Amino acid sequence: MIVITGATGALNGATVEHLLTRVPAEEIGVSVRDIAKARSFADRGVRVRPGSYEDPAALRESFEGADQVLLVSSNDPAADAVALHRTAIEAAVAAGARRILYTSHQNVRPDSAFAPARDHAATEELLAGAGVAWTSLRNGFYAHSLGWLLGPWQETGEIVAPEDGPVSWTHRADAAEAAAVLLAGHAIEGPVTLTAPAAVTFDDLAAIAAERTGREVKRVVVDDDQWVAGRIAAGTPEPVARMLLTLFTAARRGDFAETSPSLGALLGREPLPVAV
Repeated sequence: MIVITGATGALNGATVEHLLTRVPAEEIGVSVRDIAKARSFADRGVRVRPGSYEDPAALRESFEGADQVLLVSSNDPAADAVALHRTAIEAAVAAGARRILYTSHQNVRPDSAFAPARDHAATEELLAGAGVAWTSLRNGFYAHSLGWLLGPWQETGEIVAPEDGPVSWTHRADAAEAAAVLLAGHAIEGPVTLTAPAAVTFDDLAAIAAERTGREVKRVVVDDDQWVAGRIAAGTPEPVARMLLTLFTAARRGDFAETSPSLGALLGREPLPVAV
């Protein structure tokens, strides 16, 4: 059996949908906080059980009988993500899983300027020491994030943001499908980088936006603190705004410029291009 956590979310929910086209529904299970939200999966024969990274006993029960477990990474900036991931890994091992897959991020390092990358690096260390086979899905930055990172450029004609660097913006839908391919039998050991084939800057995105709209779109670089203050004024909690700033800090060091053919190889097609 394949058990997937976070299946009511956009990423792993899409993975379940793709997996249903590849393996019988009775071989799939989902571990979710709210089983009512997974009714559509249950109606199609998927095993649905409650599970939370904060409840080890519930996790072990929801992972029962699993050969593979796909763990979605915590996205709560206020949580101790590594501790939550440790609980989930230990529960999967206790349940007898032979392989653990984890939704990580490209170029994770313990010294990364991008705060979540440090949590991913620590989690990969836990996976390496868990005593079972593991695969870390080092997904590129999800392209849908550009919807709020670029700001209201459609109205202003300006992309206002701190200095950046090339990023291989990757579609979440492609990452979800690739995870299903791996779960369905295309096993990869250890970390695998899954990114779009090209890395682009905000300057490049401004040019793409101008070409698409037929009007001038300027790229305006602002001071880091000025950008954070603007985000806070617009309603973003300060810890979140400062965490987002580390994306730009890491990008201008080239941390997200890496690209890999692995995503296209798994999909059997070119990944979706970045769009604004």
